Amino acid sequence: MRTLPPRTHAQRSVLAAGAAVLATVAVLTLPQSAGAAETSPIGFGAGTTGGGSATAVTVSSLDAFRTAVTGNTAKVVKVNGLISLSGQVDIGSNTTVLGVASSSGFTGGGLRLKNVTNVVVRNLNISKPLAPADGVTVQASTKVWIDHNSFSADRTHDKDYYDGLLDINHGSDNVTVSWNTFKDHFKGSLVGHSDNNASEDTGHLKVTYHHNHFSNVYSRIPSLRFGTGHFYDNYVEGADTAVHSRMGAQVLVENNVFRATKIAVTTNRSSDVDGFANLRGNDLGGAATEVSQVGTFTTAPYSYTAEPASSVVASVTSGAGTGKL
Repeated sequence: MRTLPPRTHAQRSVLAAGAAVLATVAVLTLPQSAGAAETSPIGFGAGTTGGGSATAVTVSSLDAFRTAVTGNTAKVVKVNGLISLSGQVDIGSNTTVLGVASSSGFTGGGLRLKNVTNVVVRNLNISKPLAPADGVTVQASTKVWIDHNSFSADRTHDKDYYDGLLDINHGSDNVTVSWNTFKDHFKGSLVGHSDNNASEDTGHLKVTYHHNHFSNVYSRIPSLRFGTGHFYDNYVEGADTAVHSRMGAQVLVENNVFRATKIAVTTNRSSDVDGFANLRGNDLGGAATEVSQVGTFTTAPYSYTAEPASSVVASVTSGAGTGKL
């Protein structure tokens, strides 16, 4: 075998430079993971900043948390550990609530955003909200981002033992719900609490859901009255009734995946007035649809990129929930 002469210093320098260039190119051309956390919300909640760059305060007790989230000055509150609740804690405007670790958050109750604006809730584990408390309630509030949280309960109790995991009501507006997991529950996410609330809700309740994973959630994925919902790139498995549009609501259902689901989309159940729905690019997985009225909401009024349904399961299962920021 022929022995090659040792490389000169100049040759080694050229090879090293070439390797560095190739490494740089590889880094620049690798696609960003679809599950990578956005730095700001996409959808109707765009522009929500929460506490922004305010100096963070870390809390580990209920009393400290209540104090930290009170008021409307800009604030970032980090939750370290799992805090037991009875009922709900009210969150002030211009607030970011952020879990420190994947298991940090709240159990037994939840958070309420009432008459506030500009709130971010991220990386929290929120479990078993005993009725009448929801895991998160957004009430008469605007500019809200619910992102990378893990919501759960169980289905061994009666359906009314726990309340909703995430409910948005009383004319709330401009909300984005992204990269969350919703598991083991009867009532997932209700938008618009009553058929009799048209005067407050009409023209509001604009909500975007994207890249969420609903697993073993019976219904309300979401259930939307009066408002306008964009539901794209979500993964739904084990539902009886998933997307439910009623009381004149307009819903665009785009590039989602449904598995082991009975009804993927319905517009004609439970209320006297039907809703509207447009469907495109979905993988229904054998689920039925009940669309009595095709809607006029066909183009979202914001910039976004919907990945095809073929890649949704991989993106959502790897990127949704706590511990993914």
